[in-house]
Amino acid sequence: MTFWGVREELCNSDRLRRSYYELLRDELDHFIIQHALVDSYNNFLEAKEPYPFVEMRELKPRARIPSVEHKNQNAFLVIFVEDIIPSSHKKYIRFFDVNKTTKTNILHANYLPLDNEFERNHKFLDSAHFIDFMKTLLPVDYALLIQKDPTVKKSRYSLSHFHVRIDWPIADAAENLGQILRYISQDIYEKGDKNAEDIQKKLFEYYGLPVMAGGRRTAAIIAAQYLRRLQCISTVYVGSSESRAMIRISERGVSKAVLLKFSSKEISSIAESGNISIKDFHKNYVVAREKRKFVCIFLATYLPTANGKPPEDGKLRELNPDLSWLSVGQQQIIPKPGVWNFPPINVNLIYS
Repeated sequence: MTFWGVREELCNSDRLRRSYYELLRDELDHFIIQHALVDSYNNFLEAKEPYPFVEMRELKPRARIPSVEHKNQNAFLVIFVEDIIPSSHKKYIRFFDVNKTTKTNILHANYLPLDNEFERNHKFLDSAHFIDFMKTLLPVDYALLIQKDPTVKKSRYSLSHFHVRIDWPIADAAENLGQILRYISQDIYEKGDKNAEDIQKKLFEYYGLPVMAGGRRTAAIIAAQYLRRLQCISTVYVGSSESRAMIRISERGVSKAVLLKFSSKEISSIAESGNISIKDFHKNYVVAREKRKFVCIFLATYLPTANGKPPEDGKLRELNPDLSWLSVGQQQIIPKPGVWNFPPINVNLIYS
């Protein structure tokens, strides 16, 4: 079930907007992976602390993630919407005049290290200063909101608001998902408290998180579920000091990018499977070297199982919490951010 128009259903102007959005999203992917993973790794190096690499078990659906916060890991939450969020949704996605990215608002938020040289056009994605501007705001609590600028007719995107709170209750988000998947017809408590509790736990599983996930990650999945009611696509990026991952939620599903270490033998095998020379692999895929180990970016994508999809007959069904709602899809070693001429390499690591 989709809540947005697929490309074949769009008029030509909306198709062009979709293409432009996806192009900008590709560029944003590169920047956010750099910030979430590579820059975090460098933070640990500068602090002379070992990087806490993610263990493979943490990437399995329904996995528990150690609840340890790593202060050198960059944390953030970014919402990127294809169109404009209507003002009627401000009750739950809190974007107001007071947290617009205006010069006055930013200077009043004196915890932001911006000087008086900030200019209005810095907030646009096509500005040469956008990346520096976004880097400044990424550490802010709550979310950054990027959406289409309503003041121009063409599709121009801007970082419109900062400090955006996600105030939709978890129970409401779980109820909405439960209705979509036909485990309930109307109210989350219609089948009792135990069933309601299970559906709320399943909401986290559906988005690849443990039920006790921290604030930013919980806000991310609540935002992703809420934004499904818009007639456009959206992308939510989140990084946390616990997960050490860049989590991306979009119309394509959930993905997690993390740093992993590989031996020379493993690197040779991966390069050979991708039909890439060892020299090209080191140049385009290796982020860092630790003695005899090589650090690369691993990307896992997740797909809903039959139990995590609406039933084909549309009939109401019973919830069995023991059945998984999420499975591992593609697993890839991806190029370093900024590399354009080398593709991801398919691997099989999570269950190997």
